[in-house]
Amino acid sequence: MRAGAVGSLVAAIAVPLARRRLGVPAAVTIAATAAGPLALAVLTPRTRTRDAALYALQMWAFAQAHEIPYDDPDGLRRRLRIRYPIVVDRVLGAGELPGVRLQRALSAPGRVTNLDRALSLVHWAWFFEPHLTLLFIQARHLEAFPRAARQMAAVYDLGCAVYFALPTAPPWWAAEEGHLDAELERVSAAVAAEAGLEAEGHSPALRRVMTDVGAEVWGDTWDTLYDSLGGNPWAAMPSLHFATSLLAALLLEEVGPLAGALGWSYAAALGFALLYLGEHYLTDLLAGGALVVAVRRGEPLVEPAVEAVNRMLRRLEWVAAG
Repeated sequence: MRAGAVGSLVAAIAVPLARRRLGVPAAVTIAATAAGPLALAVLTPRTRTRDAALYALQMWAFAQAHEIPYDDPDGLRRRLRIRYPIVVDRVLGAGELPGVRLQRALSAPGRVTNLDRALSLVHWAWFFEPHLTLLFIQARHLEAFPRAARQMAAVYDLGCAVYFALPTAPPWWAAEEGHLDAELERVSAAVAAEAGLEAEGHSPALRRVMTDVGAEVWGDTWDTLYDSLGGNPWAAMPSLHFATSLLAALLLEEVGPLAGALGWSYAAALGFALLYLGEHYLTDLLAGGALVVAVRRGEPLVEPAVEAVNRMLRRLEWVAAG
């Protein structure tokens, strides 16, 4: 039992590292990484360190699964959805994309502003914020950590499942590839024709502001850093940036008013940044919020299954220890 658990834990780390070099099938990679947290739970008794390590292994599994669809870019491109978030955002923005409105009002094409820098930093902080939230909860409110970690893991995993099922282009990619302007021009021309008027020309393309800021801040290292974090450019719907920051705000609010206020302030700033920087549509953010609601309200429904798994793991831990 113990040898098998050790092997599973080693495979959870080694298989993803060798995936591209050895051509390991996606299903094998997912199974190996998913087994990692279970193996660690069997091998070690519960401590603060083990709980943190279980969450870290879960995030390792998410990071690998998140990139897998892009192993076959051409195949993924054939399934890529581009148009529907543009159409929905145009409705939500009363005729124009909210991100385009924000950039027109606040940005300065051709130069990097202090607002660009500040909002890019807010965006980059997201790589740490959800996880620091859980570390804070574990350090100050240990009894709340298991539930908080389960909910955060569920948001990441369910969002990743949607990335597999519904690959969707973000606004910056649609703009760079010419799809954004083409769709806006098509709709504007149709509306103008219906009104018996001439179209007024195309709406301005959305810029990915963060790339300009990144080149300024990180210099020659920006391209390498950008490539290392861009494993799947079509993992946009729902926005896990916004979903996890929203969940973090809710979890922090449960442990204290000051922590909650800080969490909500960050979530609001990040939501604004994601629209302004061209990283996400408003549609993506709303879907992220819906995902959080689904996880929070659905938790009581799956709690019996979670408890059954926990009981099984405790039995396996006892057998392995013997």
